[in-house]
Amino acid sequence: MPAQIRKKIESLKEKLRRYDYSYYVLSQPQVSDKEYDDLMLKLKSLEEQYPQLRTDDSPSQRLSSAISPGFKTVKHKTGMFSLDNTYSIDELAGWDERVRKGLGSAAAYEYVVELKIDGVSANLTYLKGKLTVGSTRGDGQTGEDVTANIKTIRAIPLLLLGKDIPDFIEIRGEVYMDKKDFSQVNKERIDNGDVLFANPRNATSGSLKLLDSSIVAKRHLNFFAHSLGACSNHTINTQWEFLTRLKGWGVRSNMHSELCRNIDEVIAYCNRWQQKRDELSYEIDGVVIKLNSLSQQKELGFTAKSPRWAVAYKFAARQATTEVTAIKVNVGRTGVITPTAELRPVECSGVIISNATLHNFDEINRLGLREGDRVLIERAGDVIPKVVKVMEQRGRKAYAIPGKCPACGEKIVKEKEEDVAYRCINSDCPAQLERALLHFASRDAMDIEGMGEAVIAQLVSLKILKSLADIYNKLNMENLLRLELFKEKKAGNLLNSIEKSKERPLARLIFALGIRHVGQKAANTLAEEFGDIQRLMQARAEDLDKIPEIGQVMAGSISTYFNLNRNRSLIQELRDSGVNMHQAPASFKANRLTGKTVVFTGELYGFSRSQAEELVRRSKGKPTSNISSKTDILIAGLNAGTKLKKARELGVRVIGEDEFKEMVK
Repeated sequence: MPAQIRKKIESLKEKLRRYDYSYYVLSQPQVSDKEYDDLMLKLKSLEEQYPQLRTDDSPSQRLSSAISPGFKTVKHKTGMFSLDNTYSIDELAGWDERVRKGLGSAAAYEYVVELKIDGVSANLTYLKGKLTVGSTRGDGQTGEDVTANIKTIRAIPLLLLGKDIPDFIEIRGEVYMDKKDFSQVNKERIDNGDVLFANPRNATSGSLKLLDSSIVAKRHLNFFAHSLGACSNHTINTQWEFLTRLKGWGVRSNMHSELCRNIDEVIAYCNRWQQKRDELSYEIDGVVIKLNSLSQQKELGFTAKSPRWAVAYKFAARQATTEVTAIKVNVGRTGVITPTAELRPVECSGVIISNATLHNFDEINRLGLREGDRVLIERAGDVIPKVVKVMEQRGRKAYAIPGKCPACGEKIVKEKEEDVAYRCINSDCPAQLERALLHFASRDAMDIEGMGEAVIAQLVSLKILKSLADIYNKLNMENLLRLELFKEKKAGNLLNSIEKSKERPLARLIFALGIRHVGQKAANTLAEEFGDIQRLMQARAEDLDKIPEIGQVMAGSISTYFNLNRNRSLIQELRDSGVNMHQAPASFKANRLTGKTVVFTGELYGFSRSQAEELVRRSKGKPTSNISSKTDILIAGLNAGTKLKKARELGVRVIGEDEFKEMVK
């Protein structure tokens, strides 16, 4: 027996016990679920190869058993087992095959599928309909008595409704925290200088273990029931019947549960909710699949740790733990210096992550982050990954804010003491110029096709472009052919695109200039209000402030921009180059969008979001970004999100892109 195998197994067991203690007792997880599961799989694999090294106290053989001090313990009438996990459709199909064989190939069976709420398991004990004990799962046999805290959860009835109630029943479920409540709790912790919770489940666990129930009540915990424990003098035959009975008793279960006839319907449900999970107000990390028949559940029974009749299908992890290898800074088009964490590559949400945003230097200080630290990162949907918290302080040296711009070497400063951002105020900074040129040429600005990041970087490094106006004054066939991979045809296409960009409406030009705080919507408002850039340049801050949707901060930014000589010179150079400086009155013909408040959601395939909103404006309609009772129409594209659900709840008219095109023809 190799000594290193015994040493490896003991090391894995020690790690898993330490992580169990941090998670269950301290409510301070040190690793992501995926990393924990990977360690457990390694341990199980080694123990299967060397069964003589498997011990009764191994984490693979039992649930975590530590109980937090400060609460008395309570024994569950029937055990609360954990579920085995599957991570792929193939694994799920394999589990179904084992169920089929276990029941006998000829047996008919069906499944109940339920969303796997990312919360904390709880057991509610009712005597003659009255809630007497609320406890955590603990080690599966004995949990912590947190009745006082459980009673603060309004979703949990203190007295069951109806007449057909068992004398004794254990109702199992998940205590959780909505996303908005989680955000509020962490905001308060920032204000108080406390360590942030890593995720809603972590916040829920920490809240349930508070000794002061008045604080728990303020955190607005919630609850979904999902399983039946012990039950006296009552006959319930299926899981679906149990979920139905819960409603009659006044106990909340998840409305998205479904009864499936076969594994194909289960797989379709899993795939559907993996795509729709962001529409929910709470976090889910997978789907739970259970045999519907309780007698068939009994027939299949349990392994030492898990039921054979149920399994969890886990979605791709949205959080992961990894190491910060370096903290680098980038320079934006307005000179803002933004720190970024370079990471040891790690899989998260199905993609490999090697960088994460740190927002600003205050965020680094709040996190206490150092190069070399082990951190928890999070990626929700397509959002840029962010560092949530430091899991283990490994870095030796505290991070120091750089004194100079990494691109030009000039000093960086806070323009105002109350500002969060540091800036490079050197107008000749090459990094700022690159970002400004890229923004100017972007699709929603001057829409210069072929002028991407790599092309602009070469043009700046060769000093061909030194300002926005140089796009029109300095670019020619000779200069473009100096670039890598540029031939006459590609250069000709870019020059044609530059020439076409001169005809863009004034709103596009205003947005392209990159004035601080001025987005597409404000640029459209300014173009319609003034109609000519000369009139806009002459406007005073107090006049701009009176325009709806502009406001004091934006008005000051616009006024400051046009009062600088270098910017006035830029406008003159663009005018001399033939760039359009006027906004022609939008052609108007009344249609079905006229006077309507319109919201877009999902991906449009016929045009960009800004182009679609411009069509609404030309129809004398009002494009907005938020759904409310005042919304008249929602235009839903591909992969429509939560706005579609809210629109249906409010009774807002929903149409597709094809009908929208017909409206604006």
